[in-house]
Amino acid sequence: MTMFLDRPRIARRAKGLALGLVFLAVFAVAPLAKASDFKIYEGFKTLARVFYEVNLRFVEEPDNSEMVQGAVRGMLNTLDPHSSYMTVEEMNDFQQESSGSFTGVGVEISTRDSVLTVVAPIEGTPAAKAGMRSGDQIIAIDDKPTKDMSVGDAVKAIRGPKGSKVLIGVHRPGQERILTLTIIRDFIPLRSVRSEELAPGIGYIQITNFQVDTAQEVEKALKTLAAKTPLTGLVLDLRNDPGGLLDQSIRVSGIFMGPVPVVETRGRVDDQNMVYNSEQEAVLSLKCPIVVLVNEGSASASEIVAGAMQDYGRAVILGARTFGKGSVQSVVRLPDGSGLRLTTARFYTPSGRSIQTDGIAPDIEVASLLPPNIKALREKDLDRHLLGVNETKDDLKDNNDKDAKDEADSKGRRLSKSKSRSKKSRVDVDDEDEDGQDEPFLEKPLYEMTLAERLEVDKQLSQALEMLRGGKVQSRFTGLLVVGARNRG
Repeated sequence: MTMFLDRPRIARRAKGLALGLVFLAVFAVAPLAKASDFKIYEGFKTLARVFYEVNLRFVEEPDNSEMVQGAVRGMLNTLDPHSSYMTVEEMNDFQQESSGSFTGVGVEISTRDSVLTVVAPIEGTPAAKAGMRSGDQIIAIDDKPTKDMSVGDAVKAIRGPKGSKVLIGVHRPGQERILTLTIIRDFIPLRSVRSEELAPGIGYIQITNFQVDTAQEVEKALKTLAAKTPLTGLVLDLRNDPGGLLDQSIRVSGIFMGPVPVVETRGRVDDQNMVYNSEQEAVLSLKCPIVVLVNEGSASASEIVAGAMQDYGRAVILGARTFGKGSVQSVVRLPDGSGLRLTTARFYTPSGRSIQTDGIAPDIEVASLLPPNIKALREKDLDRHLLGVNETKDDLKDNNDKDAKDEADSKGRRLSKSKSRSKKSRVDVDDEDEDGQDEPFLEKPLYEMTLAERLEVDKQLSQALEMLRGGKVQSRFTGLLVVGARNRG
C-alpha cells in the first residue's frame, strides 16, 4: 500500500477528533446523582464516534451546529410528544406566545401516527376562519411535504410576517380529497378571557388559554359582571382550552375557591414532588353556583382547574371527557439561548387522581358539537404519550393495531365509494364528502353568532344556563375534599 501525506485530510481528522473529544467532555462534566449513573453516558461514546466519523469522512464539510441540534432533537423525539428542543428563535417565540401574542395563523398542532395533526384552531384566528378543524392532518406547507417534519419545524414554517400567505395542504379523515387552505398570516392576540351576561344575574366567562395575565383578567371580568347585577350563577367555559402556565391555573382556582391545595406534581426528582396551594381569598362568593364546561379540547391547565373544582364540590362539570394531558413541562434555558421543553412530572388533582390519558369525566355528560365523521383527538392518541395509571404497554399496542385497522377500513370504504362514482367528473367527486353531501358544519363560527343563535346550537351551554336558571346547581364547597371524588372517571 502506498502512503502519502494529505495535509487537508490530516487537518479535517484533527478537527473531527477535537470535536469528538469536546463532545465527550461536555457529557463527562454533566451532574450525576451517583457514581453508578456513569453507565448512562456509555451511549454517548457511540454518538461522539459518529460525530467524529462524519467530520472525518463526509463528502462535504458538515455544519457541526446543525448536527448537534439534530442530535438533540432526535434524542428528545424518543421521549413523550410534549418534550422538545427549541432554538434561540423558537425560545423567543415561546416566551412571546406565553406573554399573549405572536404572528401566524393560530393553530395548535401535535403528531398522531407520525402525522402532523391539528389539535384545535384558536378561536377567531385566520386558521379558524379558513375552516381548519380539530383532527385535520397537515400533509404539506407551501407545497413542501410534512413527512418526517417535527412539530417545531412545522410551527416555524407556518408562522411568518403579518399579511404574508401560507398554503396548507390538509387531509381530513373520512374524505378522499386533499384540501388546500390559503391562509393570510396575522397578528394573533391570545385574548385568554371573554365574558358576558347570559341572563340577569348569570355570568359567563370563557378562558381560551392560560397566559401571564389570565388570573388578573378573570378577576376583572367577575367584577365587571357583578357590577351590573349581583351574580347568582356562573358558567366557566374551559372548552378547547389547551392549557398554558401552571401558576395561572392555580391562581384561577383560588379566585373561585380561596386558599386550598389545587394540584400535586410527582416526578423522578425530589424538587418535582410538590403540592401547590392557591394563596388568595376567593373573589366570587363561595355560595355562588358554578357550571364548568369541558370537552375533548380541554387540556393541561384547564384540566387542573376543572379537576380541583370537581374534587371540592365547588362546581358541576358538564360536557365531554377532557383531553387527558396530565404532565408538567419545565423549560430549561441553555447557555446559547436555546432551550429544552422537558416533561418532568405528572400532575394529580387534590384527591390524588391522575389525569394522564384518562382526563376529567364530567358529572353531567353532554355530547360535544363535532363535525360529521370527525373523531376527537386526545392525549392517548398521540405518539409516544406517557402511560396513564390505567394503561399498559399492551394497551398501546392494541390501540395502534386498532388505529391501523380503522385506517385500512376507512381507506377501503373510500376506494369503494370512488369506484361507484367513477362515471362522475372529478369536480363532482371533489365537491362531495364521504356521504355524498356538501353541507357546511355550521353556517358561521360560534364566536360570530348572537347569544340566541349560540344557545340554539350549543347544547352544552344551553343546558348549563337552564340548570342555573332552574336552581339545579348548588355549591357544596366547604374547603374539604368531597368523599369519593378520587373514584370519579
